[in-house]
Amino acid sequence: MDSVTPLQATGTPIVEIHLSTRYVVDFKHSDFLQENPSYGKLRDKPQSVGGMTRKGNCIHRARVNKSVKRALQGILLVLSLTSALAYDFYSSARQKVDLIESGRLQPGARVDLSLRELNAIAEHEAPAGVRDPQVVVDAPDVVTGRALVDFGKVRRAQGYQPGWLMAKLLDGERPVSVTARVRSSAGKVTVEVQRAEVAGLEIDGAVLDFLVQNFVIPLYPEAMIGRPIPMGFRIDRLLVAPAGVAVMIGR
Repeated sequence: MDSVTPLQATGTPIVEIHLSTRYVVDFKHSDFLQENPSYGKLRDKPQSVGGMTRKGNCIHRARVNKSVKRALQGILLVLSLTSALAYDFYSSARQKVDLIESGRLQPGARVDLSLRELNAIAEHEAPAGVRDPQVVVDAPDVVTGRALVDFGKVRRAQGYQPGWLMAKLLDGERPVSVTARVRSSAGKVTVEVQRAEVAGLEIDGAVLDFLVQNFVIPLYPEAMIGRPIPMGFRIDRLLVAPAGVAVMIGR
């Protein structure tokens, strides 16, 4: 508040107290000053009557500014650490995958990929139209994948332009969840879909086949649901557990 002016009553002198400039008190009548000595104190020592000086204002504001600055610095530090950790998980996972694909690992070697590393790969390498992918191991050899999927964007990224009616059916993000059992041995892996949901509705039969043929196979041409496929890179088997996936290297 820049100034305080007491209410003027009939016959009462006007007193103007300017607090935002130099705290000068302008008294129109000396008699009023004699009857109210506290107003004189406000001019000479405003602290003695509870007045807030400009210096006090500045000190208080400086303390508030420092507190806000520290809070913002703390938030930025947490965000930077979170980003760094996410990057480290992806970098670690990518190095392990590159090592497996290099063929330099000795027979019997084991490479462990944690769930955080698997999710980091899924997030960084998700195809167009797939957002916020997440991998969860519900039980040994049972994996659930979740994501927000815009099937229209996925098809366009594959080079297909859906017609008007198909675009109406496919466009827009929908939560998708797929639970599958993963079995592997002797260099081959079999993925059996146990449950699939789109926007909370369970799908199976012809609809599931349509999604596999039109969305999964174009993204992963070698994928086959329910049939064993070679894993390559001398991978003998996969040990799927809630902590992550262990890749066992064969001869």
